[in-house]
Amino acid sequence: MSDSDEYQVEEPELAPDDPMRNFLPTSFGKRSKEANIATQIEQSRRQVEAPVASKKAAPGTDSDSDSDDDDTDDSEDEDKFPVSHELVLHTHDRAITTVALDPAGARLLSGSLDGTVKFHDFAAMTPTTLRAFKSVDPWEAKKSSNAPDSHPIQYIAFSPLSGSAFLCITAHPQAKIMSRDGDVLTEFVKGDMYLRDMNNTKGHVGEIATGAWHPTDQNICVTAGSDSTLRIWDVNNKRSQRDVIAFKSKVVGTAGRTRMTAVAWGAPAQGGNPVLVAAALDGSLVMYSGNGPFNRPTAEIRDAHKHDAWTGGVDISSDGRMVVTRGGDGLIKLWDTRKFKEPLVKVEHASTSDRFPMTNIKYAPNSSCIITGSASGHLHILNPGNLRPELITPVTPGAPLIVVDWHARLNQIVTGSTNSETHVLYNPTMSTRGALEVMTRAPKKRHVDDDPAFTMDQSAGISADSIITPGALQGTKRGGVTASGKSRDPRRPQVQQITPFMRSQPDEKHISENIPLSRMLHEDPREALLKYADIAKKDPKFTGAWKSTQPVTQYAEISDDEADGGPDKKKVKR
Repeated sequence: MSDSDEYQVEEPELAPDDPMRNFLPTSFGKRSKEANIATQIEQSRRQVEAPVASKKAAPGTDSDSDSDDDDTDDSEDEDKFPVSHELVLHTHDRAITTVALDPAGARLLSGSLDGTVKFHDFAAMTPTTLRAFKSVDPWEAKKSSNAPDSHPIQYIAFSPLSGSAFLCITAHPQAKIMSRDGDVLTEFVKGDMYLRDMNNTKGHVGEIATGAWHPTDQNICVTAGSDSTLRIWDVNNKRSQRDVIAFKSKVVGTAGRTRMTAVAWGAPAQGGNPVLVAAALDGSLVMYSGNGPFNRPTAEIRDAHKHDAWTGGVDISSDGRMVVTRGGDGLIKLWDTRKFKEPLVKVEHASTSDRFPMTNIKYAPNSSCIITGSASGHLHILNPGNLRPELITPVTPGAPLIVVDWHARLNQIVTGSTNSETHVLYNPTMSTRGALEVMTRAPKKRHVDDDPAFTMDQSAGISADSIITPGALQGTKRGGVTASGKSRDPRRPQVQQITPFMRSQPDEKHISENIPLSRMLHEDPREALLKYADIAKKDPKFTGAWKSTQPVTQYAEISDDEADGGPDKKKVKR
């Protein structure tokens, strides 16, 4: 065959849309691995189905033009609110009950019914490594305890003035102040449950439902408990609360007590007196002056919501004038603090507080709208004036949306649902940093080390490549064994189980020869003492000093009369 002959190379015939084309090279040489940012962001766009029209088109109208108008309106709504794209985090095992972002928007915390708080750092995540870098149980057992306590996370929140610490409230009478790294800074004291007057106790005696930070003081916070009190704390004094507000219910048959279900603490952005608003299980809504005194409420509404319906959502607008509440009676109501008697507007909205008391409602950062979730998994964005929905978009269809939050600096919405998913909604043109920054990074090449179970201690947030001083992690060890006999310390071998086929019986000969006084375990203590009775009598060790001088015991002589019948009895006078 000559060199001039032409060679024909057979190429595989693949369709243009065949997935196999992604694995075949298109050119020679090294391929660049630069991230296509536009493609990554487009892949995070939410696939939302167009809403079904509630009214049929009238005869003689152009239905195509109507559908085009609806699509245009939907796209305008998505551009108006940061909901066009999303970032989904799967880091919990059970329902998400609370979410929190620090003021800078760099760290995201999420709490769940599984009793853990997950720490997410946007600066360390990539599109392929969406995971929490640390997991903390606020009630992790001490080394001396074999049965650790675990309580569902009710509420977590950073102070609006500082991101160095956050308030952590669980289903327990004691709230905690924790650092942004998960260390417990302050654990408030528990009250005396045997005192009737709640003003005399130094802390809560019942489960705490929620809390809030002071809007202008980063060292003050408030907690609402089931003991019918609101307690104001100073984070620098854990021994006792600074102020206590004992709410007295007017409902017959409650003995003046009820459960406090929600609390909000707000202040006008332009400056002014802050306002403290709380809701109770008996349907009451009370308002106090934010700086005290707290002897009596500034205003009180007894029947704000239905009795025995859990009002889990309360929030105050940025100007401090409006208050919105979401009750367990299926109503959302809008109140004016200047005329705190009747609601301005009320609309029906299905409640989920009967199953998830942490359900909340929030104002937007500039109070331009109100956001809340629904039992169907939709996010409702409401008008702050008439409470009419401006946008209803599905986030987790079929799974109730429990908690929502809108961060002012990032301009992103964070949601938590019952399917253990945390969604971060954003818009590339409106939002900054946060989830948008994550999607602009190059995806990390997948490796076996990407599995955190192999490379990271989830409880301590330490990589496997780190050098750890022996004994430096004493606080992170779990002592004791589980019910099945397995050791809680991963470095300790499993304890052998005693079965009929394998009994761990000790060597009796070894014990008797090496352990002093081991034979006394099988000896009667009475017999062991009596065998020294004769020796003690012959040679007393402690009473030998007066052995020769001990007087002889003398007894009185008995007469014959006494020996026969005893002394004469006195005659009874008749």
